[in-house]
Amino acid sequence: MSGDETIGAMLEGEDTSLLIVDDDKPFLTRLARAMETRGFLVETAESVEEAVAKARANPPAYAVVDMRLADGNGLDVVAAIREKRDDARTIILTGYGNIATAVTAVKLGAVDYLSKPADADDVFAALTRTAGERAAPPENPMSADRVRWEHIQRVYEMCDRNVSETARRLNMHRRTLQRILAKRAPR
Repeated sequence: MSGDETIGAMLEGEDTSLLIVDDDKPFLTRLARAMETRGFLVETAESVEEAVAKARANPPAYAVVDMRLADGNGLDVVAAIREKRDDARTIILTGYGNIATAVTAVKLGAVDYLSKPADADDVFAALTRTAGERAAPPENPMSADRVRWEHIQRVYEMCDRNVSETARRLNMHRRTLQRILAKRAPR
């Protein structure tokens, strides 16, 4: 049995509708094509507004949603999908990963949270993982810079994304905090 036949057998008889939401058009196109070859019926959206409309009109069984979109937050899409279909398997993709938003995503119903760049195999594994199955732990531990960044992000989320309050709690100058928040997460 080939790899594609195995994938098809895993999804056979299931609703394989998949909504992919990302504002990075080349990435969206590549991922959509890769998921179609794995047996999914793919629909795409490039904005929160478009994704919420599609989710309400035809709630997908699976969804891959980017956290930060040009017109808002991908968590709004996760919530819209959950309203219509509570058995949907949704994962969040983000280039701005942090623990606080991962926890929020899971509370809203996402089953996994992947940092970009994630390849199609990672996405497929996250979508099809059984409830009790755990993801493999990362091979490399977080760097000290990454741990610091995660802590700042957690406090920022606790302060409802209020920069001034976050800076006060961290005993940090507001402009310094703004510069840190504007950068991508360290590896």
